[in-house]
Amino acid sequence: MSISLDEHYLVSTIQKLVQINSVNPDLAPGAPAEAEIGRYVAGCLRELGLEPTSHDLGHNRVNVVATLAGTGGGRSLMLNAHLDTVDISGMAEPFSGAVRDGRVYGRGSFDMKASAAAQLAVTKALLDDGIELAGDLILTFVADEEYASIGTEHIAQHYQADGAIVTEPTELQVCTVHRGFVWYEIVTTGLAAHGSRYMEGIDANSHMGRVLVELEKLSQELLNRPEHPLVGHPSLHAAQIQGGNGISTYAERCVLKVERRLAPGETEASATAEIQAILDRLSAADPRFKATVTPFFTRLPFETADDSPLVQASDAAIEARLGAAKPHMGMLGWTDAAVLADAGMEAILLGPSGDGAHAAVEWVDIASTVDLCHILADIIINYCGTK
Repeated sequence: MSISLDEHYLVSTIQKLVQINSVNPDLAPGAPAEAEIGRYVAGCLRELGLEPTSHDLGHNRVNVVATLAGTGGGRSLMLNAHLDTVDISGMAEPFSGAVRDGRVYGRGSFDMKASAAAQLAVTKALLDDGIELAGDLILTFVADEEYASIGTEHIAQHYQADGAIVTEPTELQVCTVHRGFVWYEIVTTGLAAHGSRYMEGIDANSHMGRVLVELEKLSQELLNRPEHPLVGHPSLHAAQIQGGNGISTYAERCVLKVERRLAPGETEASATAEIQAILDRLSAADPRFKATVTPFFTRLPFETADDSPLVQASDAAIEARLGAAKPHMGMLGWTDAAVLADAGMEAILLGPSGDGAHAAVEWVDIASTVDLCHILADIIINYCGTK
């Protein structure tokens, strides 16, 4: 089903969103966060006849949510876009919103204010065309994706839908999977002593060296495991290390920070068990070896089956708009889609084309954002159903 998309509204909304500074203050201290842009989005939703709710998450961090209520009997669908951006360092005109050669330029244009504008524009088109959905369409515009995802975590705690589309840029490919990660702190404990007292001192640093050797073996073993067709292998790297208090003192403590990237199907528990097994072996070989491993931050992977109703509806919509199917994709990094999937929603990522996310020159392709609106409309109509 085709929609009457107001392309001028779409482009002007992208421009206005880009012109509002919404840099994440956890990435750039003193930055304004999402309060102003949240007010603007809420105003757009009210102009469409919806009743937005703004959730104050503290310190100018804001979520904005509105529901286009269905008549009943259909699936509910959530659209999710984040309003925060990374810093503007190195950018000449970060908030220009300039249009050149079929592109909108500026910080957040690609990641992901064009997607937020698309959510508004497709909702406007549905309302303009008088399309009555059977299931609810829940529009979410969230804080803090670029740092700690407090926005989408709040959404997952207070809203539920059958399906969710995170409209991160994907070049109009359906992303059905990405990896997760666990951050670990490994601590080896020695015995401090003067550098001359070799008979007393236990060197926590050299013991950590044993750990590093074994972690490198584990890293290679991970790369030899069966590869996921879209996101590759699990992986591990030693990121930071600190130990010792003086050159003439045996190090009493050494701390290593490790990042373990999780493939679909892996969990924090399974990854932790592998590292604990290394420490147990080293301890068994040397009674003086003492070490602990503690996971301190975890983001789980997600994967949605190719035959899920949302993926099927998305594939059909893309083929109808573009004239050909596009292969599914995976992401090596982590996104808010995992939060929504963990809350029980079938989730995908789908967004426009462009370039320069987190870079000095950022832009989004207007034509692909127009295509995104038509594709989203088709998905919404077929997934939620109509009266």
